[in-house]
Amino acid sequence: MAKSNLNYSFNSYDSYPCPICHHGQVSTMPLMEALACNFCNHIFTADFEKQLIKIADRQLPLSWHWNGKSWSSLQCKGTEAAWLYILAGVIFLILPTAIIGFGAYFFPSLPGSPLAWFPLFWTGLTFFAHLSFIFWIIVEYYQFPILLYLRATGRNLLHLR
Repeated sequence: MAKSNLNYSFNSYDSYPCPICHHGQVSTMPLMEALACNFCNHIFTADFEKQLIKIADRQLPLSWHWNGKSWSSLQCKGTEAAWLYILAGVIFLILPTAIIGFGAYFFPSLPGSPLAWFPLFWTGLTFFAHLSFIFWIIVEYYQFPILLYLRATGRNLLHLR
């Protein structure tokens, strides 16, 4: 296993901290022209002249530049429209919740009925369901492997015993 290279140029002989999980080490794969993390198992392609790596096992072409000490993320095309995505997420969260909430407010159930709690519950359920969809989309966009991270952490804990 190669020593960690934290102060020099990016090369194929050393290992580097993973830019995705920040827990494992990225090093070359045997008999391949690719690099892989030993913790989250992501595969990267390297451009040693430009000192950058690009994720190869995901649809989005995320890239990172080695500055001699750590990885810095490169700006993706389309970040100018990031505020549109944020606005769409807020509308996706607020609009359905507001429709359900206004319906429950303008057409209240009878006081004392057995299901008088249901409109408030349905409004909250709508909010949290849409919030979970937005959270899932963010996790998918940034490619944070939650289940893989938990599995690898559990595997590491079992090896410590």
